Amino acid sequence: MSEQNVFTYQDQKIAFEKVGEGKPLVILHGWGSSKRVMMPVARNLAHLRTSYVLDLPGFGDSPEPSRAWSIDDYADAVEAFIASLNGKKTDVLVHSFGGRVMLKLCARDFGKAHIDKVLITGGAGMKPKRSVKFYIRKYTAKILKTPFMILPGSLREKAMGWLRSTSLWKSLGSSDYSKLSGVMRETFVKSVTEYLESSLPQISHEVLLLWGRNDDATPVYQGERIEKGIKNAALVIIEDAGHYAFLDKPKQFARIAEAFFK
Repeated sequence: MSEQNVFTYQDQKIAFEKVGEGKPLVILHGWGSSKRVMMPVARNLAHLRTSYVLDLPGFGDSPEPSRAWSIDDYADAVEAFIASLNGKKTDVLVHSFGGRVMLKLCARDFGKAHIDKVLITGGAGMKPKRSVKFYIRKYTAKILKTPFMILPGSLREKAMGWLRSTSLWKSLGSSDYSKLSGVMRETFVKSVTEYLESSLPQISHEVLLLWGRNDDATPVYQGERIEKGIKNAALVIIEDAGHYAFLDKPKQFARIAEAFFK
């Protein structure tokens, strides 16, 4: 059985589940996901680690932050959570967006002192290769926005709200972006427009990069960049798996993770 808990960081409620026994392991999910998706991983490691599986603010059972957060804000919150674990050095296992947060945190002095082993699966944060189609959509969106930029503040916001509701505008955005509004839309933009290559040389941890061969959200080349940038990183590919390699190949993923954390 897992324990349902809430951690409070600067009036922000962060829901988490605790399961297992042994050394602490903090587990972070990806964008648009939640702790529920990561709990099978925690249960597979329950004989080896006490897992703390968080719902990052704005996801799962954790309410949205009162303002748009940056990756640094999420890193600050996770840092505070780790600091609350009675000073114990912790391992971490992170997926996708959680990878952005952990790259940022591991590059800090706090991360170097309080985080031990790091497993990143399908981690985001590297500048992606862009297709011609991407740039066509990007500059079409800029052209559509231009006439509204000359309007006064209140009218501009109203006009932009109308533009975002049109089918044309929605067709230009990512599926993640189009589902969002308000604070989380701004949070998404802040997150995906910050690239973390500069953090990599500052990370001295032992890092396992566990990637699905068929990952089309964070392709293997992004894992290769992280491996090249972090001195003590190693990339392992799981065949016939995608962005959620731990769901596509749960037994294989669990065996590799267990061997790494032993």
